[in-house]
Amino acid sequence: MKTEHQGRDAMPREAQLARAVRLALGALGMTAALGMSPGALAQTADGEIDPALRRVEITGSAIKRLESETALPVQVITRAEIEKAGVTTAAELMARVSANVGGLTDGASINVGGDQRGFNSANLRGVGTSSTLVLLNGRRMANFASPGDDTGVDLNNIPAAALQRVEVLLDGASALYGTDAIGGVINFITRKDYQGLDLNVYGSRTDEGGAGKRTASITAGTGNLETDGYNVFAVVDLQKTDRLSTSQRKFIPNLQVPQRLGHLLSSYTSPANIRLSGDQRDFLQEKGFLLNGKPITNRLINLSIPGCSGPANVYLPAGTGGVDACTYNYMGDTELYPKTDKQNLLARGVFKVNSDHQLYAEAALSRSRSYYVGSTSRPDGDIDAGMVPQLAAAGLTGPLALRIRLDEAGRRTSELTSESQRYVVGATGTVAKWDYDIGLNHSVNVVKDRDTHGYLLADQLQQGITDGQINPFGASTAQGKALLDKIQVNDEVRHARGSMDSLDFKFSRALTAMGGGELALAVGGEVRRERTEFRPSELLLSGNITDDPAPEGGRVTSDSRNVQAIYSELLLPFTKQWQAQLSGRYDHYQQVGGALSPKIGLTFMPNKQVLMRASAGKGFRAPSMSDLHRPTVYSQTATLPDPVLCAAEDNDYSSCANNWDTRRYSNDKLKPERSRQFSAGLVLEPSQHWTFSADYWNIERTSLISEIGDDIILGNLAKYGDLVHRNEDNEIDYIDLRKENRGAQKASGIDLTADLHGVKTAWGRFGGHLSGTYVLASKIQTSPGDAYVSNLNTFVTDGVVQRWRHTITLDWDLGPYSASLSNTYSSGYRDQNSAINTDDGSVVQPNRVKAYTIWDMSGAYAFSKQFKLRAGIQNLFNTSPPYSNQAYYFLSGYDPSYTDPRGRRFYASANYSFK
Repeated sequence: MKTEHQGRDAMPREAQLARAVRLALGALGMTAALGMSPGALAQTADGEIDPALRRVEITGSAIKRLESETALPVQVITRAEIEKAGVTTAAELMARVSANVGGLTDGASINVGGDQRGFNSANLRGVGTSSTLVLLNGRRMANFASPGDDTGVDLNNIPAAALQRVEVLLDGASALYGTDAIGGVINFITRKDYQGLDLNVYGSRTDEGGAGKRTASITAGTGNLETDGYNVFAVVDLQKTDRLSTSQRKFIPNLQVPQRLGHLLSSYTSPANIRLSGDQRDFLQEKGFLLNGKPITNRLINLSIPGCSGPANVYLPAGTGGVDACTYNYMGDTELYPKTDKQNLLARGVFKVNSDHQLYAEAALSRSRSYYVGSTSRPDGDIDAGMVPQLAAAGLTGPLALRIRLDEAGRRTSELTSESQRYVVGATGTVAKWDYDIGLNHSVNVVKDRDTHGYLLADQLQQGITDGQINPFGASTAQGKALLDKIQVNDEVRHARGSMDSLDFKFSRALTAMGGGELALAVGGEVRRERTEFRPSELLLSGNITDDPAPEGGRVTSDSRNVQAIYSELLLPFTKQWQAQLSGRYDHYQQVGGALSPKIGLTFMPNKQVLMRASAGKGFRAPSMSDLHRPTVYSQTATLPDPVLCAAEDNDYSSCANNWDTRRYSNDKLKPERSRQFSAGLVLEPSQHWTFSADYWNIERTSLISEIGDDIILGNLAKYGDLVHRNEDNEIDYIDLRKENRGAQKASGIDLTADLHGVKTAWGRFGGHLSGTYVLASKIQTSPGDAYVSNLNTFVTDGVVQRWRHTITLDWDLGPYSASLSNTYSSGYRDQNSAINTDDGSVVQPNRVKAYTIWDMSGAYAFSKQFKLRAGIQNLFNTSPPYSNQAYYFLSGYDPSYTDPRGRRFYASANYSFK
């Protein structure tokens, strides 16, 4: 996926050196991921350095300079690379970056009633979405407003069609943009002075059906800034993606979830399971009551066994339902990928006051709507035993507790809308040799979560079950079906709004000459106000919606805080070989406090073929507004056994495994996380065609803001048993998950790149790239004094960090023809294997997840300078996600955080430009 390198062979040696230095700064790591030479950003079509780009501002520095001079690792993706990759969203783009581990995606956010559905995020180095800073044109955006564990910008709000390039700073804790960027900074940079009209359409379909996509974008601009004194342009991007259901993928039954992961399935079935009390079970056993020709042994029974009315409801003696009841396989009755509609508009205008000053304004509007369809409603219910003829005949009396799966009510469906507005006005220019940029930024994100179908009014549902209108064991009467239609909920149950208003400024200039160039200084600062509002609906707060409980102490919340920051940067080119970059930033957060975060970067170039660099710094991340003030959230664990109950039930998982209720609490006493990081790198350019780089990075965080994982709590009840609340029968009532400053995190690794470019032959021009990340350590300490738990190549609680991830690309072009072949790879790892069996420590067969490798291919033909067609195949060999027994995500049988269930996809795009 490497683009055409026009005039590469004619590039002067100094330009090659500049490109080598840019590689040293890590540009290759990202550009290799999508196959574009970093040198292209600073070249014109004939291969010469573009004079207009000789002094530019690069992410990681506030001082304008040659791109090749920056001291920190900046990786660059150009617009051409994005087009060649066949990706249409910022989230898809970031999924191809080896340093991005465990970001949130449409697939991973599938859930029923889960936090932050619809949120697409980046997660550099795997240290957390909240520790990756996302910018648009160098400035912050409002975070995804829905309260939850992750804080960050929704990548759906990035107008992908408007992007000119993306710059990624992998050196964490930016002293310039915010020291909460512990994992790094991603700066999405849009076009700024476009002229003409550009039309682009894109369509894709999958080999097995579902998840098709259509996109269209229009870019229009007028005015030449130099000759006309102004430029105004706008970009409109429209996208639609179809839903993908489990029934549309052959690999789902091949995962054998019922056979392998029976403990993860549900005991809420259709026909309904009956949950007997201990006395009721004993009574039926004494009476000789038989099911399926055998005496009952468990408290959970189903009168229809072994039929169970498949296909999603199955008889699975080893599953959660046990030998006397049914088990519900929700992986046979849900969606793998949501239907989405996404619209983005970006408009920008620049007015030239004179040769030294410009005024600019920018507006970005976006709306992303995701339609989540989960399994059918699963209410509890109660009826009198006399209403069940078989049990009444046995003499059983009293109330019966039911675990019902209401297929007649339809699958639970939600509509999640994320809307963003961002307005920036500012001025830039030069005053008395000082370059300046001053801007006002108003940014808003609104998230609307609507229950649209399959959620029911609980009181009327229970009454309908009790009086017999709704039949939990089969088809209901016409009256019962009419009642189910009547009590369907269509309500915006959660409304969240987050806003950010800021004023920022920066000034920079050269001060004096030094041995290697000009000593330069930059100073800047920012004042911003952050606001969050969360408004649950009256219906939600009433607690009267099945499967969507009211938060404890639920109420409307509105919180705000002020943040101030000031920073400075000093560039010290001691000699032609030695250069230093010194910077520092002081941030102060209302209620939380402040901290000074220093940073130093060094580069040494002993000759034109070798460059060495290093950096070190400190940072801190203040707790988010959600961490501090989020209302208590009622949720559930995956289906996990309770060791205490299992010991009393002879390890009968039909009796001692369940989706245990949890209560997740914020904490307004949280303190900031602290971090320190350093890196060191080496770049070699042995010839004009080859460049190699290796960069070591190391991050350590302390006072982590986190919860203890529910699997860790149940796995160590001796230490964390006080977080597990039990009822009078010694069954789990709920588990406390509390935000605290606890423990630490360490991560380190090596980024490796290799670049072969400009190999010109009689059969065309060839190139190749490799970009990979080899992780040396990734581990978390749950509490001070505890041993570190490594999630390197091991799934722990909520995810895994694979030891090795890479992207390899091979490129070819000849005249109007071009083609590329790319491979993305994630190494295998030890599976979660942590659901508890008091006999052998596991309820699943220990598993090692296989490596995941995907091949993509594309080709293009340029009919003219104006018109180009491209076609490609993503996931060429239709590789399915490898089997996993993870119990964290709603989807089971594979890990949706880094795999793609869509399978082989064919796409084509057409682009026409009027200049």
